[in-house]
Amino acid sequence: MHADEPDVDTPLVRRLIAAQFPRWAGLPVERFPSSGTVNAVFRLGDTMAVRLPRTPGGADDVAMESRWLPWLAPQLPVAVPAVLGRGEPGEGYPWAWSVHRWLDGANPVAGELTAPGPLAADLAAFVAALRRADPSDGPPAYRGGPLAAVDTETRNALTELRELAVDLDLAAATAAWDSALRAPAWEGPPVWVHSDLMPGNLLIRAGRLDAVIDFGTAGVGDPACDLIAAWNLLPAGVRAEFRAGTGADDATWERGRGWALSMALIQLPYYAVTNPVIAANARHVIREVLADHARRG
Repeated sequence: MHADEPDVDTPLVRRLIAAQFPRWAGLPVERFPSSGTVNAVFRLGDTMAVRLPRTPGGADDVAMESRWLPWLAPQLPVAVPAVLGRGEPGEGYPWAWSVHRWLDGANPVAGELTAPGPLAADLAAFVAALRRADPSDGPPAYRGGPLAAVDTETRNALTELRELAVDLDLAAATAAWDSALRAPAWEGPPVWVHSDLMPGNLLIRAGRLDAVIDFGTAGVGDPACDLIAAWNLLPAGVRAEFRAGTGADDATWERGRGWALSMALIQLPYYAVTNPVIAANARHVIREVLADHARRG
């Protein structure tokens, strides 16, 4: 999915485990099909997952999760990953990697939710609980700064999508992006955010939120970025419930919609060929944001 991504396969994972975690060397290793863009994921036995970053930035996430997940976990209403082992470069693989406790569940799919109202409440409860965590000494969140920080990248994506002649209203997308940039900035104290609440980072059971994974982008900053689930997953009819549960004011909601739009615009051309799941969700998000923006007037 990325330029210069290292080759990662099952034999490599077996060698890494045997060399660095010999107590697990006899366990079966099986690649897990995933739409994730940061890590290649492998099942290790029945109870563990091996995660090997695809990029140098993903490798930096290993230390972040090792440091903060044990502290955040007891403060959150659903399960989060538990780091069981932290691997080092070796066997030709260049970066740090990790072994996590396996979490069961399925990724939700926009348009196919069986209990959207309860799921909206679950997501709001998770976001609210994360924000209550003490932000002291927390690292900066990946998307915790102002929207303007991704303006150039977003406009470059809009240009690329015009060149690809996608079947989307890019003039309306540009207007919606301009509107989001005009929203007042966050003036409150920084709060903890996950920063990447994509459907692929959520696990559900019986339609309810059961776990949230991939905390590599988490940290402290503007809470707006954790509102993206309103457009990348939840239907319009339950967004008000989600918003009420998070306590988002008008400006924060507008910035959250901007984050959802920016992420989707950037993802669509980048993953159009290499990750059809992400690309399909990006198209969904763009259409949902534009419909929402049109309703708002």
